[in-house]
Amino acid sequence: MWQRGRVNRVPVDVDLALVGGGGAASLVLAALDRHGVAGLRVAVVDPVRKRGQDRTWAFWGAPGGDLDPVLSASWSRVDVVTPAGRRVLPLAPLRYAMLRSAPVYDRAAAAERRLGAVRIGAPVGALHDDGQRVTVHDPDGRVLLRAGWVLDSRPRPPRRPGRTNWLQHFRGWWLAAERPTFDPGRAVLMDLRTPQPARGVSFGYVLPVNDRYALVEYTEFSPAVLTDAAYDVALRGYAGLLGLDLAALRVREVENGVIPMTDGPFVPRPSPRVVRLGTAGGATRPSTGFTFSAMLRQADQVARALAAGRPPVPAPAYPGRHRWLDAVALRALDRGHVGGVEFFARLFERNPPERVLRFLDGVTTPAEELAVMRSSPLVPMTGAVLGDAADRLRGRLRRDRVPQ
Repeated sequence: MWQRGRVNRVPVDVDLALVGGGGAASLVLAALDRHGVAGLRVAVVDPVRKRGQDRTWAFWGAPGGDLDPVLSASWSRVDVVTPAGRRVLPLAPLRYAMLRSAPVYDRAAAAERRLGAVRIGAPVGALHDDGQRVTVHDPDGRVLLRAGWVLDSRPRPPRRPGRTNWLQHFRGWWLAAERPTFDPGRAVLMDLRTPQPARGVSFGYVLPVNDRYALVEYTEFSPAVLTDAAYDVALRGYAGLLGLDLAALRVREVENGVIPMTDGPFVPRPSPRVVRLGTAGGATRPSTGFTFSAMLRQADQVARALAAGRPPVPAPAYPGRHRWLDAVALRALDRGHVGGVEFFARLFERNPPERVLRFLDGVTTPAEELAVMRSSPLVPMTGAVLGDAADRLRGRLRRDRVPQ
């Protein structure tokens, strides 16, 4: 039995190993439990057991899902604010929801116990896949376990750098007030009145849990992160735009994050029996940084496949045409073909809210995507399409010239 991170003399042998124990693995464990996957030998390998509130996910979907009992809040309408004014978007039949990490980790821990999973508290190095089983090593080369399949959610860069490489980076304050301050019936999805960076787009948003407690966040889509001091200045400025008196509020928690936004290709299946999940498996939408909904789909598909006796290989997180649209949008923003405020303002002004949310989630039909494309500035986006095509051709020619 594995004890306190010491290397076992006899490696564990399992059917399924989850390498990394964060959000993606936690969702898989809960899905395995929910779908009643029985008789499966499972191991979780991570030097840290995730607990508590270390992150917040926001996503949209129809009410009545499995996560409803553990949501922190949800909203049937949201605001999109630009310098030109405020739009209130009714989301029915969808809703926007906020989920904090603690209940996700708690559910995973309970599922782990019910599944009888083995937990190995050690970092992972190389994965050796012989096509029949995968041998999982620690960074010193010692064997930790052998598994029929490995689901690897450790962060990894794309296979090669993208033509555009941005980041979604942010800082949020959980603000507590002594008296009613926030409107719990409505979230601010995107507030584009913030000062815009020279290269990129910035916005704020507000997710109220109740009238005295809310997450207020500043976000940028841009090539590089800011200093701690710059994030705090930006947050104070955004609080001022909201009319909040910070002297009368208490910062109870601070959240920070950096998410890749790139058209570089991620490899979801690097070898026959290793499957990557989360950002490493392509779950992050390149043009927005949204990840949670795709992770949730991946987890459900893995569990359903195993319950049916099939390989635990989820479908691609987003259709190929969406990855192309993302590459074009990133290029247009990065090269200055279109301003970020104009791009997102037109997206919400010229499309029904449900279409926008479905598009951002990667589940629209080609007809819906054509409508979204028509709502964007035609001439600048055409330039981005042509530039992207030329870059793809040059990249293909360079790779063809490399000796095999």
